[in-house]
Amino acid sequence: MNSRNKYGYLFISPFFIVFSIFGIYPIFLSLYMSFTDYKGIGSPFKANWVGLQQYLRLASDKYFLQAFVNTWKIWGVNIILQLSLALILAILFSDIRLKLKGLSLFRAIFYLPNLMTVSSVALLFLYILDWQHGALNGLLLKYGFISKPVNWLGEPITAQLSVSLIQTWLWFGHTFIIIFAGIQGISKDYFEAAMIDGANRWQTFFKVTLPLLKPIMLYVVITSLIGGLQLFEIPFLISQNGLGGPEGSLVTMVLYLYNQAFKYHNFGYASAVAYGLFLIILLFSMIVFKGMFKEEI
Repeated sequence: MNSRNKYGYLFISPFFIVFSIFGIYPIFLSLYMSFTDYKGIGSPFKANWVGLQQYLRLASDKYFLQAFVNTWKIWGVNIILQLSLALILAILFSDIRLKLKGLSLFRAIFYLPNLMTVSSVALLFLYILDWQHGALNGLLLKYGFISKPVNWLGEPITAQLSVSLIQTWLWFGHTFIIIFAGIQGISKDYFEAAMIDGANRWQTFFKVTLPLLKPIMLYVVITSLIGGLQLFEIPFLISQNGLGGPEGSLVTMVLYLYNQAFKYHNFGYASAVAYGLFLIILLFSMIVFKGMFKEEI
């Protein structure tokens, strides 16, 4: 048996070797670099050791604070819209009293944006939101909703709102399918009992559906939180390769990290930003978890 186990370890060893080289080693290397002033030239082990200096700089960095606020604004609008829309449609499609048809078609349509590459989506919306020749301004002008073109990506509020709506459009279908699957997993006996007791749709939703969906909602919120606080691709591409948009309104925490490392070559400080981001995500994930399950805990 021990001899056969050796062959098993041999077959799984390639995964652990690759994971150790490209996963574990970079984690510990970046942790080490966060305590140095490494500039990306030469070996990081020859860089000057600065201790907690990079973390102290991070704690007082007003530009990182701005990136932190920007990230929360963009993600906050996104999760509210995404979760609300997905929850409403999932409830409507699963309501046994409505018996809506065409679920398979709508599910495919809702999920379709999630299959597109982010670069394609960014390019698409750059053309749509272009203030001189964009389709959005063209339609609004044609039907008289606006009197002159709006520079959607030229103002901080509209730029952040645009990115939030793009993120909502991208991930709404994914959230819808997860919530819909969660509702389908609830026994129909609960809804039939609520109907017999005379509960209306609102009472059924707040007293039956929502409490039983709590684990699913927790999963959606935490995964969205983790992804939202790591937002990078859309702001990077929309703001012309990381320039940050108007007044730096599209500089997220990961975009700030990227600029520090690959534009300003402050790899030591960028590593400290990465670990600061990790602690922020961990802290707020714990807050969300305890907030949703405070009674059970």
